[in-house]
Amino acid sequence: MTELTLYSYWRSSSSHRVRIALALKGLDYRYVAVNLLADEQSSDAHRARSPMGYVPSLVLDGVSYVESVAIVELLDERFPSPPLYPKDAHARARVRALVEIVNSGIQPLQNRHVTQYLSTDPEVQKRWLQHFVSRGMEGLERALDDAEREGVRGPYAYGDTPGAADVFLVPQVVSARRFQVDLAPFPRVSRAYEEAMKLDAFQRAAPERQPDAVKK
Repeated sequence: MTELTLYSYWRSSSSHRVRIALALKGLDYRYVAVNLLADEQSSDAHRARSPMGYVPSLVLDGVSYVESVAIVELLDERFPSPPLYPKDAHARARVRALVEIVNSGIQPLQNRHVTQYLSTDPEVQKRWLQHFVSRGMEGLERALDDAEREGVRGPYAYGDTPGAADVFLVPQVVSARRFQVDLAPFPRVSRAYEEAMKLDAFQRAAPERQPDAVKK
């Protein structure tokens, strides 16, 4: 029997991705909250699991894995049904590119340690976030449009079934909304988000549904 433990923070978009992947795979896991605001990620215990002190960390059968892209690919290899990546090499490369637009091109620039290093002024942080998240979403929109021009149809980010592209797109849209980014210029991104959020797996993985979520 596979044992899974996810070390997560409710508002972490990287943790959100892994929760979605686990839910799409139908995998049960133990949730352990790591409070980033209390700096719990810097504890010796967590750094033993995660060299950079980040979340998420997924412990699978006693072995810790870090970095959301690596974790999602591991889950797809260990639990291949339903697949999160296409089998075709071209389509797989396209999906990996969509994943990296979010993972490398957008999310690092919105990390809390980046914005706090930038400035302690909330307005300066807000302008930074809105600029770089909007810039990244523009690239993501173009990439989704390019996929459609290549003949990829369907309501989700890449085709007619949810996959890795949606696993990364949905948390990024959630973050963009939190940072008050105008999503009107990105209709293809918004459509993929809305379709994914109709599914139970995406709803259960939402930040506000997590046990450590701060209630408003």
